[in-house]
Amino acid sequence: MPASAQPRMFRHRDDSAQLTLADVRRDIVGIDTPVPLLDGTRRPYVFLDNAASTPAFGRVLRCVQDFLPWYSGVHRGTGFKSVLATEVFDAAHDVVGRFVGADLSRNAVIFTKNTTECVNKLANRAGLRPDDIVITTLMEHHSNDLPWRKHCTVIHVGVLEDGHLDLGQLRSALSHYRGRVRLVAVTGASNITGLCSPIHDIAEWTHAAGARLFVDAAQLAPHRPVTMMPDDDPRHIDFLALSAHKMYAPFGTGALVGPKQFFEQGEPDMVGGGVVDIVTLDHAHWNHPPHKEEAGTPNVLGGVAFAAAIGVLEAVGMETVARHETELLRYAYGKLRRMPGIVLYGPTEQLDDKVGTITFNVEGKHNSLVAAILGVEGGIGVRNGCFCAHPYVKQLLKVTPEEDTALTGEVLAGNKSRMPGMVRASLGCYSNEDDVDALVSMLERVIRGDIRGTYVQDRSTGAYHAAGYDPDFLEYFQYHVPDIHGDRRPSEAS
Repeated sequence: MPASAQPRMFRHRDDSAQLTLADVRRDIVGIDTPVPLLDGTRRPYVFLDNAASTPAFGRVLRCVQDFLPWYSGVHRGTGFKSVLATEVFDAAHDVVGRFVGADLSRNAVIFTKNTTECVNKLANRAGLRPDDIVITTLMEHHSNDLPWRKHCTVIHVGVLEDGHLDLGQLRSALSHYRGRVRLVAVTGASNITGLCSPIHDIAEWTHAAGARLFVDAAQLAPHRPVTMMPDDDPRHIDFLALSAHKMYAPFGTGALVGPKQFFEQGEPDMVGGGVVDIVTLDHAHWNHPPHKEEAGTPNVLGGVAFAAAIGVLEAVGMETVARHETELLRYAYGKLRRMPGIVLYGPTEQLDDKVGTITFNVEGKHNSLVAAILGVEGGIGVRNGCFCAHPYVKQLLKVTPEEDTALTGEVLAGNKSRMPGMVRASLGCYSNEDDVDALVSMLERVIRGDIRGTYVQDRSTGAYHAAGYDPDFLEYFQYHVPDIHGDRRPSEAS
């Protein structure tokens, strides 16, 4: 839905024109926030952990602040604030649905805490039996694997050596399990390699096998245009999930989009206030979706923020976002490929089907050590480890079954010092070449051994910490109650 078609409640006075990526970068909350380094200086933080959670758009923050005076409990309240808040919250569902191209006459948008809760809700509501088959892939985040294991038989499709999904193996599995397969669950884009799945091709193959398709779009929706397509199209996506906290609205909302008819059937997986039409001592008569699936008082602010973030992304244009991130990946890989000692995972040249995620290791150095150095000596926020996708990471690292067995034993004994992993730098729509240059500069220091600190590993977690680096977090943030003379922290009062 274009920005001009957004409900007026999600538009700001200065948002009527198209936004540029430069506008967005200037508007990122905390973009110039200095952080303390090991040498005692401070440096503006370089945020390269967007695949985990993004910072907030300033426009989203201001939208939430504008809405707070009108905040109230939604649904069934009769006061003006409650009626207004209900209109705003319900409209937020429509904004999300239109963003992913859902037919809202036939599909419901259900708000949850995050994508993980979306997958669990779908798994709980699908009526799966132990002999039913769900086909998923080795690429998946644990959130799109473990929930299915609780209910049915899960088949994992493998990946090719470069990290791409093995589409031939997927088609073979669909043919082999035809008649038993109930659902195919795939990631839209990997949180490890950034590789995108051909979700509409997979949808067509899945429907031909008599099954439905679920797409985990948590890593795809912030970076690429997404459309579920019409319900009667063979390439239609049946179920899709995404999270606001990865889309510049870190206020705690996910969304599951799927057929109203599906959610009309059966009992909700969580029950309580709001999910019923009427209750007697003997029976509960369920409400219609999405209300049937949103038990309790919802996160109204999260819904408002989600819709506002979508408005910003659409004012920029998702095609613009995609082109920018692809160009930035080319710039980054052009530098990283030339660096001796850097091991890169996934494709580094053919980048059109890859979102802005770069995973790597430095030869001879533990991934946690590299991440710690980048953080405390460079002020660069990255992430390291297996990123809640252990099988995929171990496959890319070529961990043998024997090594895997030994490592599992060590971890279960409380020793994660040899736990394999990678370092991940992940881009957002606001990232630029300066961010990449900062990363490259620090990695050059790491490679040549120009490390200022002494680092100690915690064997129980595998994490490295710099000796002597112990900033006082209360200096940077603390909960406080303003006094009557203004918004001053307790330490500032005379």
